[in-house]
Amino acid sequence: MSKLQDQEANPSSESPDERSQRTAFEKTPLTRPEYLGVMTHFYRAESHRSTVWRQRMDATTNWAVLTCAGMLSFAFANPNNSHFLLLVSNLVIFGYMVIEARRYRRYEVYQARLRMLEENFLLPIVSRDLISPKDYWRQEICGDLDNPTYKSRLLPSIGLRLRRNYAFIYAILAGAWLLKLEMHPTLATSFEEVWERMAVGRLLPPAVVLAGGVLFYGSMLVLMFMGRRIHGMGPADEVAGVERHPERWKI
Repeated sequence: MSKLQDQEANPSSESPDERSQRTAFEKTPLTRPEYLGVMTHFYRAESHRSTVWRQRMDATTNWAVLTCAGMLSFAFANPNNSHFLLLVSNLVIFGYMVIEARRYRRYEVYQARLRMLEENFLLPIVSRDLISPKDYWRQEICGDLDNPTYKSRLLPSIGLRLRRNYAFIYAILAGAWLLKLEMHPTLATSFEEVWERMAVGRLLPPAVVLAGGVLFYGSMLVLMFMGRRIHGMGPADEVAGVERHPERWKI
């Protein structure tokens, strides 16, 4: 329970002085400059929060790109280096993708508030038509400040990051893996030779390695196209869209 809700539920917990000060503050109307000043600082704060989480998301993508580049360089630096490293790197990239999806959910909280302010506070001022497009926007922002909620679920957020960034990284790793099998240690002359190279020592036969690769990439394809449809909670995009769906403010 929030502090505001606790005070409303237990008014006796306040001292007479605190109750008197709060009542006096609530009864004093805000002047126009005070209101505009508070809203301006609020907008700047939400913009800063959104920017910080956007930078954290970009940092995770950079880690994934550097990991991919490092694995490719190592795999092709020596013909004797195992191709299996390229498959294992997919799991590392998947970990980055999950971390980025979690950061995206935090980013979306502040970005949704920012877009709500831009659409309903800044837009009327800039257009000189002082009527907000939505009548309920103040109540929505106040409710979200009192009880913040994520605007999308984790699985659809993973699907969004996969479609935006990580599908290209996985495609590069898959192509590099096939190229590695074809080229090293010498250029293959038949499919049977490529099939034999697919084995990882005596531990993993070619069929097991191929099945694992197909299962992983197949799961990524399903996640790309199905994640956005789960419970209708797939993020529309990274900039706008959430504020147009008020039901997403009450997850």
